[in-house]
Amino acid sequence: MSGVVASRRYPQELKEPAVRMVAEIRGDHGSEWAAMGQVADGLGVGSVETVRMWCRQVEVDRGSRPGVSSEEAAEVRRLRRENAELRRANAILKAASASSRPSEPGPHGVGLRWGVEPMCTVLSEHGITISPSTFYEWVAVST
Repeated sequence: MSGVVASRRYPQELKEPAVRMVAEIRGDHGSEWAAMGQVADGLGVGSVETVRMWCRQVEVDRGSRPGVSSEEAAEVRRLRRENAELRRANAILKAASASSRPSEPGPHGVGLRWGVEPMCTVLSEHGITISPSTFYEWVAVST
């Protein structure tokens, strides 16, 4: 994996002081980039660009620079996760409705595709209470 840079996550406890340090020493340097470089070196941050992104994000969060705030980005991530879970639940319900009559064998791959436990949880939330062991018994009898 030569030439590949590993992604590092820095703690918030490092980011906030780094941004404050850049603001404090900015006047002592010929450019903001030079101040960011000194802070990055001093704190052991791998890249000056990383410190620059932290500084720009603080400006966005404060409203002094256009862009997506940290709070908005977190909300979008939360909504995407929720949307993915709802899509999965919807797919489980569609597959379950296709085999809702016990006399029909139905798609046995359903449990394998989404996992039996999540499938049973979704069905239970919609009034069809079934335990994973009951599902496995049904599959064993149906085959």
